[in-house]
Amino acid sequence: MERKVLVLVCFLLLAAVHARAAGQEVQLEEMTVVGEKLVTPTRQANEQVYTGTEITRSGLDLPGAKAETSVYEAMDSLPGVQVESVDATGLAVEQTNTRVRGVRGFLGSMTVEGVPNWGGNPMGPREYLYDMENFESLAIYKGAIPAGLGTGVGARGGAVELRPRWPEKEPGLDLNFAIGSNAYSRAHSRVDTGSVGPLGTAFSASASWTEAEKWKGPGDLGPRVNANFMVEQPYHGEDAVRVWFNYNDVEQDLYRAIGYDDVRDLHGNYRKDFQETLTGVKNQDIYHYRNNRSEHANMDIIAVVPFTFNEMFKATLRPYYSWEDAQIYQGVISQGGVVQKRMRDIERMGLLSQLEVDLEQVRLSVGHLFESVDMQINTDIFHPTTGAFINHGIRTENDGNGYVNSPFATLAGTVGAFDWQAGLKYFRYDEPASKGFTSTAGVLAEAPDLARDSRVYDIWLPSVGVSYMVSEMFQPYASYGRSHIRPYSYVPLINLYNANTGKFQAAGVTLKDMFAGYDIETSDNFELGLRITHERFDITPAVFYSRHDNLLTTVYDPRVDLSYAQNVGKATGYGLEVEGNFYLTQALTAFVNPSYTRLTYDKDLSYQGNTLKTKGEQVVDTPEWMVKAGLVWKVGDFEFVPGVRYMGERYGDVEHKEKVDDYIVADLSMNYVNRDVDFAEGLKLSLNLYNLFDTEYVSRINASDDTREGGASYYVGAPFTAVLSVGLEF
Repeated sequence: MERKVLVLVCFLLLAAVHARAAGQEVQLEEMTVVGEKLVTPTRQANEQVYTGTEITRSGLDLPGAKAETSVYEAMDSLPGVQVESVDATGLAVEQTNTRVRGVRGFLGSMTVEGVPNWGGNPMGPREYLYDMENFESLAIYKGAIPAGLGTGVGARGGAVELRPRWPEKEPGLDLNFAIGSNAYSRAHSRVDTGSVGPLGTAFSASASWTEAEKWKGPGDLGPRVNANFMVEQPYHGEDAVRVWFNYNDVEQDLYRAIGYDDVRDLHGNYRKDFQETLTGVKNQDIYHYRNNRSEHANMDIIAVVPFTFNEMFKATLRPYYSWEDAQIYQGVISQGGVVQKRMRDIERMGLLSQLEVDLEQVRLSVGHLFESVDMQINTDIFHPTTGAFINHGIRTENDGNGYVNSPFATLAGTVGAFDWQAGLKYFRYDEPASKGFTSTAGVLAEAPDLARDSRVYDIWLPSVGVSYMVSEMFQPYASYGRSHIRPYSYVPLINLYNANTGKFQAAGVTLKDMFAGYDIETSDNFELGLRITHERFDITPAVFYSRHDNLLTTVYDPRVDLSYAQNVGKATGYGLEVEGNFYLTQALTAFVNPSYTRLTYDKDLSYQGNTLKTKGEQVVDTPEWMVKAGLVWKVGDFEFVPGVRYMGERYGDVEHKEKVDDYIVADLSMNYVNRDVDFAEGLKLSLNLYNLFDTEYVSRINASDDTREGGASYYVGAPFTAVLSVGLEF
């Protein structure tokens, strides 16, 4: 592993030496011409200490086509952020994993303008909803989460804030067309009206169509249709009401997972996928590609209504509405082979309100997030060969909506060279009571033992931060923050109980008893770092330490001789990250972002009466070392961006019996930009080459942190892929 890391460093040093040998002079006073920031420190507007990282518009452009439809792909260059994709197009909906400092991404938060984006089954963000051309930047908080950020049901896996590209002040039209490997095609357009009419109203509207064939096996990704509409209306001084509307609809055929035995012969099984023809045998036809597909439709509306009373007081209201309708078909081996259709019908509406008070030396912010959630998740069962309906799965019916109430306050200020801030958030989730139903031949009948009482989950979430400006070059900082995620993974517990009802009833164990062991997961996150800023480089090394409690962990229940999940696990994490940008010459910028992460269970786990030796072992699917590095080399109107991604070895099981090898993947982007053409204000030609050397590797591991041997499923990364795009600005 050390040799591979050394190769990456040597690659960058050789490029720097070559640039100097070419006689390119460094004019420090002109670095602004070249030194476009790819990532910068960031904070919330009412805070004083930088606790996050912002990927700028230039940084969002670097990954090219795959990051235009996927938020996670746009984050992949950052240290400590692990992105596992099964496709190079960004179109594989809910088949992309992330981990942030070892914590699974679906336990994290995603927001647009501070408003939460999340859903259930799986819990967590919907990262595939947006065209990234409609954002100025995105901010990522990996440790202390700002109290005023609307994290919805929790942010134990970090928080992502998407910052919209609101309507432009001047009229304009952007067009982009792309084609690529595996019949990839994309068309995107955005029009801005500029300020029009007597009220100075500004509008923007964008739309896109994206589709591709799967790179292996039968089936397609897409079509994906996205529409976005924004309005900005000035109305009080510099205040303006802004409205965001986003609609996304995507269909896809899924990629098939492989087992660990297949991983042992990765080359021989690299293109193993679902079958194209039906056989008439149930347990074979569950692997037909049309029995493994999904359809997702989402709509989001956000309004931002600020009101500045005077220089001291400003209030902002952010009402929002979110709707999701999804159907996921998957063949499963149970009952001799059936197709399960999971249906998600989720409706959320809420209000994020905030009052900011500027007292010159001290800034105070207080606010409240309220959200009402109506979430219906059900399953139907179909015959894999004929497609005929067989039965309903378990049905649950909530007695009303669930409610999130989360007031918060932050205080920030400056004392000499010290910047400081403190925040406190209270999170409360009122979970409604629910009834359960079983089905026989499609006829539903209420099952009292599947009923659950209402319950309240709540927690206090403090955060603090301090930094000291030693000089313009050096700024050490420290931060602490507690984060959380409300209970999740309800369906597996209900299904286990229903499949073993006799055992549970004989032992006097009810579903309510099992859910009594569910609780809020928490993480206490500490970070110590140093920001080093120079005309020639920006370097931010940081060490972090985290304590994780109440983790959802599989335990053995001797009363029923079965195992199921309860919130009883504990883990410890620590590591080192470095964000490094080096402005080597006027034409050459290098970035090197390595990270080292340890996340281990605090004690051995008990399972089926046996003790698993897990204490001190790295959590499943978490490499210790990752490195992301590359160059941005500008030659006239041309730009060359070679990059490499290294991921260290991982394990697919908690006892480390299923080892997955490390890998290096190289990418290359080439861009040509001409702003002196007759027919447009700007022309951009781009060629993105992903997995340049056609490396075969395991990308995604589908596993829980405590998955046992044989329980994980594996997905390979996409081979060499090329995408050519043409962009026009008017």
